[in-house]
Amino acid sequence: MGLKDSEDISGKWYVRLWKGRDRYEMDLGTAYRLILGELEGALGHVSEEQVDAFRRLVAEARAVFVTGEGRSGLVGRCFAMRLLHLGLRAHIVGGTTTPAFGEDDVLVAVSGSGETDLTCAVARLAAEAGGKVAAVTSARESPLAELANVTVSIGAGAEGGGSAQYGRSLFEQSALIVLDAVVMQLEREAGRRRDEMDARHANLE
Repeated sequence: MGLKDSEDISGKWYVRLWKGRDRYEMDLGTAYRLILGELEGALGHVSEEQVDAFRRLVAEARAVFVTGEGRSGLVGRCFAMRLLHLGLRAHIVGGTTTPAFGEDDVLVAVSGSGETDLTCAVARLAAEAGGKVAAVTSARESPLAELANVTVSIGAGAEGGGSAQYGRSLFEQSALIVLDAVVMQLEREAGRRRDEMDARHANLE
C-alpha cells in the first residue's frame, strides 16, 4: 500500500498499523509532514509561563549544569553548547573538567519519563547542594518534577503512545526546539552579537 499525501495518514492510525505489523511504503514528504504535525501539537501546549521561569533561572545562574541520558542527554548537550556561545558558564555533568556544583548554580535535567534513575539521582544531589533544579520532561507528575524548582512540561506523551514515531522521539525533538527557542530569547535579551558568539565557537575541529 503506497501513501502519497500526508492527509492519508494520522499518527494514531499509523501506530495501529505498526503494532499490527502491517507494512507499506512511506515517502519522505509524508514522514516529515507527519512529524511536523506532531511537533505543532506538542509545542502548542507548552506553557509560556513555565518557559519564562526556566529562562530566568538560567539567565541568573552563576553556572548552568546539564544532565540527561540517551537522546535526552544529547539534547541537553546541544543546549549547553549554545549557552557557551552566549557567553554563559555551562557544564555537562560527568565531564572530566566539570567543576563543583554550588548554591548559585542551576541544573537543567532532561528526561522524557521524568524517572531516569541517573538523571533523578543527579537532580537530588543538586538539590542537596543547595542549587536550583530545572526539569524538562513530558511527565508533570514524576520523581524528577518533584525535585525541580521549575518544570517545563512538554506534552509529547508516553513512550510510543499517541505518536507515529518510535520511542520518545517526539519529546526529544520538542525539547530541542524549546531549548533552542530559549537560546534565541536569551540572545536577544542580552543583546549578543553574532560575531561575539562566533568567537566562542570551537576552533580546534
